[in-house]
Amino acid sequence: MSTLVDVLREIRASLLLWLALLVAFFAAFPLLQLALLIVRFQELPNYLIVHDWPGNIARIVRMTPSIADMVSIMRDEWLIEIGSMNFAYGHGIAEWSFVLVPAKAGVTLVIALFLATNVVLLRAVRKTCPLSARLGASAAAAGGALLAGAATMTITWVVCCAAVSVATAFALQPIGGWLSLFGIVLLAAIAAALVRQLSGRRRGTSAAMAEPTQLARASS
Repeated sequence: MSTLVDVLREIRASLLLWLALLVAFFAAFPLLQLALLIVRFQELPNYLIVHDWPGNIARIVRMTPSIADMVSIMRDEWLIEIGSMNFAYGHGIAEWSFVLVPAKAGVTLVIALFLATNVVLLRAVRKTCPLSARLGASAAAAGGALLAGAATMTITWVVCCAAVSVATAFALQPIGGWLSLFGIVLLAAIAAALVRQLSGRRRGTSAAMAEPTQLARASS
């Protein structure tokens, strides 16, 4: 509980920075996926579809008797689809697309929360934590974010879905949830370690300030 209190204290002390980092990290992930597709195919998006996500969720709840199946289907429901359509084939074929899936966007938000928190905590311990330790924590946080984010990618094209190759896509599919969980746990562990470092510094400062007072009382 004290760890959470320390984290909240640091966030309140740098609230504007934390909010700016949160928004930046959350927005950067889908924008990066979209940019990768544009660069890869040299085509700008030419269509945008907003799906009836609330209505689809309601229909899934109403028509799916199994709770497990219901959750599994809802998790993959699309909200926004943006991509490049080739109309040389009848009604058109989406050569590539980026899809905003609310369930995966929620995971991205959690990743952004931990990343923003870790940056604020790294800033708070910069005077007491060695540079090598801070660089290691930064690298581990980046690795955790990449690991968790790789399993939440929602880019597709005509020969593959959500990965660089078909083999990679099928390899990630059964363990995607575990990869996301591991990455998020790693980010949380880094935050906890930084908070312990910060708490140790504060205890040392309090002890140093209390020592002259105790000496004065002893001499009197």
